[in-house]
Amino acid sequence: MLRAMKYKRVMLKISGEALAGNKEFGLDHPTLTALAKDILSVTKKGVQMVVVVGGGNIWRYRDTTDSGIERTASDAMGMLATIMNSVGLQSALESMGADTRVCSAIDVPQLAEPFIYRRAVRHLQKKRIVICAGGTGNPFFTTDSAAALRASELNCDILLKATNVDGVYDKDPKRNKNAKLYKNVSFDEAIEKNLKVMDQAAFSLCREQKLPIRVFNLGTKGALLKAATGSPVGTLVHL
Repeated sequence: MLRAMKYKRVMLKISGEALAGNKEFGLDHPTLTALAKDILSVTKKGVQMVVVVGGGNIWRYRDTTDSGIERTASDAMGMLATIMNSVGLQSALESMGADTRVCSAIDVPQLAEPFIYRRAVRHLQKKRIVICAGGTGNPFFTTDSAAALRASELNCDILLKATNVDGVYDKDPKRNKNAKLYKNVSFDEAIEKNLKVMDQAAFSLCREQKLPIRVFNLGTKGALLKAATGSPVGTLVHL
């Protein structure tokens, strides 16, 4: 019998770059497989899982400003990239026996069903993994904002922000060996110190909805399971 978990439902936000592994572009199969295994380790504990994946491994406006493609069209391309990544993650999960649904903010019926709140909740109640694709469906909003929005809509207990560092630091740890890792930090302190937890729109929504954020290193073995089950890994951002 499963013991009671601290969290019933969690949102996992993964960057598109994380899916590229050591590549500069596209999906890395071993990385995708490892991520799928980590997600399944959480659902096996009885925790309902919602996932938002970015598209930066394929297309992102801020990395392609010299392309000549105007912002609205470029953001639309980025949202399509998140759908590609979501379908790839779905395939990896289902190859391991998981039951999943890709719910998209953009209408692509051949690949995903539309995001409808009640339907998504029902999928979670049926122990399906829900992958939210297409960002918010609008330009000028990042997938961080999409994760904060869907987590709020679906009443997630926490937003898990997977990164390539061990949590939130007072400065860039890759450039500063003396960077300090925060174990706990308030929303107000993170904003005041400009700690770059998430983009400001996403961050403000999480604070307004009293939705805590756990920032952790996805590359650390077992870190996702620890974060999703309430263990003190990485940094907790809260009121």
